[in-house]
Amino acid sequence: MGKFLPSSGGSLHAEWVPKLLLSKMEASEIALPQGSGITVRIRLASPGLPSKPSCYIIMARQHVIELLVKPGERKSITFSCSNPEKYFVLEIEKNIDCMSGPCPFGEVKLQPSTSELPTLNRTFIWDVRAHKSIGLELQFSAPRLRQIGPGESCTDGVTHSISGRIDATEVKIGIFCSNGTVSRIKMQEGVKMALHLPWFHPRNVSGFSIANRSSIKRLCIIESVFEGEGSATLMSANYPGGFPEDELMTWQFIIPAHLRASVSFLNFNVSNCERKEERVEYYIPGSTTNPEVFKLEDKQPGNMAGNFNLSLQGCDQDAQSPGILRLQFQVLVQRPQNESNKTYMIDLSQERTMSLTIEPRQTKQGRRFVPGCFVCLESRICSTNVTLTAGSKHKISFLCDDLTRLWVNAEKTLSCLDYGYCSRKPYLLQVPADILQLPIQLHDFSWKLLVPKDRLSLRLVPAQKLQQHTHERACNTSLGYRVLSTSPSQDLYFGSFCPGGSIEQIQVKQNATVTLRTFAPNFQQEVSRQVLTVFFIPYFKEEGIFTVTPDTKNKIYLRTPNWDRGLPALSSVSWNISVPSDQVACLTFFKERTGVVCQSGRAFMIIQEQRTRMEEIFSLEEEVLPKPSFHRHSFWVNISNCSPVSGKQLDLLFWVTLTPRTVDLAVIIGAVGGGALLLFALGLIICFVKKRKKKVNKGPAVGIYNGNINTQIPQPQKFQKGRKDNDSHVYAVIDDTMVYGHLLEDSGQSFLQPEVDTYRPFQGAMGDCPPSPPPIFFRTPTAKFAADEPAPSSPPESENEPYTFSHPNKGEVGNRETDIPLLNTQGPVEPEE
Repeated sequence: MGKFLPSSGGSLHAEWVPKLLLSKMEASEIALPQGSGITVRIRLASPGLPSKPSCYIIMARQHVIELLVKPGERKSITFSCSNPEKYFVLEIEKNIDCMSGPCPFGEVKLQPSTSELPTLNRTFIWDVRAHKSIGLELQFSAPRLRQIGPGESCTDGVTHSISGRIDATEVKIGIFCSNGTVSRIKMQEGVKMALHLPWFHPRNVSGFSIANRSSIKRLCIIESVFEGEGSATLMSANYPGGFPEDELMTWQFIIPAHLRASVSFLNFNVSNCERKEERVEYYIPGSTTNPEVFKLEDKQPGNMAGNFNLSLQGCDQDAQSPGILRLQFQVLVQRPQNESNKTYMIDLSQERTMSLTIEPRQTKQGRRFVPGCFVCLESRICSTNVTLTAGSKHKISFLCDDLTRLWVNAEKTLSCLDYGYCSRKPYLLQVPADILQLPIQLHDFSWKLLVPKDRLSLRLVPAQKLQQHTHERACNTSLGYRVLSTSPSQDLYFGSFCPGGSIEQIQVKQNATVTLRTFAPNFQQEVSRQVLTVFFIPYFKEEGIFTVTPDTKNKIYLRTPNWDRGLPALSSVSWNISVPSDQVACLTFFKERTGVVCQSGRAFMIIQEQRTRMEEIFSLEEEVLPKPSFHRHSFWVNISNCSPVSGKQLDLLFWVTLTPRTVDLAVIIGAVGGGALLLFALGLIICFVKKRKKKVNKGPAVGIYNGNINTQIPQPQKFQKGRKDNDSHVYAVIDDTMVYGHLLEDSGQSFLQPEVDTYRPFQGAMGDCPPSPPPIFFRTPTAKFAADEPAPSSPPESENEPYTFSHPNKGEVGNRETDIPLLNTQGPVEPEE
């Protein structure tokens, strides 16, 4: 029986320890046969311990801190403390000389056995020396070995440290734990093997054997055997130090025929070569170009069936600045999926500014083995991420157990230098069919839209009206758009939008990035119905203009751009809100005050009726936001920002609802009453005129002589505009009947009457331009603004501040896109990379 004891010197877990190991205070006798080539050394675990340690080795009544036992010697020792494993370590080294005599090939035994040794952390070392022409092979029985990197440790505390030789120089092959894939290591010119066992481990076998092999003509060969799915991480000799100059090291991988292997380099460095070239070589079954040579910077092969070899070749290094060559790589073995036999063609040959990247999604993985997800070019060069560039056709396949672990991101640049050409053709922001055919999800597709500065702007028109994503009404569709206006000075995030809202178009002042983002696997059904069209339009000065037609069934939420960071300083944004003729719109703001504090300038909001041009102006810094207001006609909402104080930014959320128009009963009663009074007044006038006519007809007509005009009876004519330029408005004879005669038509009498122009409502385009901001020279904090106040006189030029809002010229007509001169006739240009 035994007792489970924790490790005293480290963080490793203990195992069942025999009773013999518990007797630490008992004497231990170490006896080494003559000619065994074995030496035993007990020394302090840390040379830096104090000059008077807490524990000593007691031998022949002497207290020592180090002991050496040579072949043919026998020594009995004990310790002065109950926990000597904290202070001392035991090293057992055996030298095997294969140069002067035959090598003792076969299974290597632990000598002396662990039962004969003190209960200390112990290391068994076998140092085998041989001729350069002789190859030595270390064979490891189950469990096989697993190589670990710097800073890693083995869970059971048992490690294997293996080194080789190049002349008199020792080369570290690696440190290994149990439970891996390494089954054999072949070396030339000798080998040094160190087996480290913690004091509590009951192991009493070495676990390996030595065999004689012919010359391998390289530093070493490591054999890695996979019996099923799994992975192995391996490193070059001396890692993380430099690989020996002009040496060759090979790894042999044994893979079941039904599995596929892929290689990926985790970390590497290259040295400065004077002659030759550092490279990796693959011997791949079925390849017609064996060995296949790759640079360390290249994508490495994948989707390989069957066994293969990988070799690392060094070079002759620069003596003055050699640098270091090192390599850490991983081999992943997994079952092939159905998709691994299917090839997809991505045709980017006609593209100039488009790129596409397939990469892993950001997911957390547990410690268990997870098969890799690889994208393979031409079915052989595989990697966890692949970027496809414009100008070529690409054949890809997938080696992945779960394709939902991958997604694709794409980017395309579209620029226009000539409004005269670009304005004649809209451009569709549409995902190419080659991308939609892939069995993985499209994550992002970004279009970069570039226009000349201060000469062109952009209009985005969706096939389906858009909804702005807000906390109050979140998007729940399978896809959406992110609109970002970009400039050298700042980026302005317009917001996230999804199909199914009320925004008919978005106008952007300058360059913009539109990103289509998907949120569900069924996005392909929706993306075919939703297309965004780009128009290049004349330049305007607002940062953005939204055209909105509210839905009669839903409340429409709208908010200012850069919601999280605030509207940029001295910028202006407008909403053109259409109201159907049979509806009334209610405009409501989310909070009473904006909270903005201006460092310079003023922040204003203008609400303008498009039909009457009547407007209300509100100071966003000082005034309370208006209460819910009702609008029977289309109207503008314009927000113009000041230069705000940091932390007191301007952001505004409001919503619009529609309700059917209703006729007020009081209005109807008033209209009926007014009509009755009008009829009564007309009746009195008619009676008065008839009596007056009778009296007038009894005498001759009275006229006023005017020798400067024609006294003939005026002929019927239609007044033209500009009546002050002719005499059509002057009568030669003024008669009551000429004034009131139209009221006597019912009496059968006719009179000659001139036709007079009547007012007709303006039929031209209205509402194309947002309202202009108020004069910015209103600076006094007590100033109030109303639509009917007269505009103050213009201040001196030094008091004016620049406004970003556009003002139409006097001669400008409804369409604001007609006054921009054409640029050089060039088509839409996609800048070359």
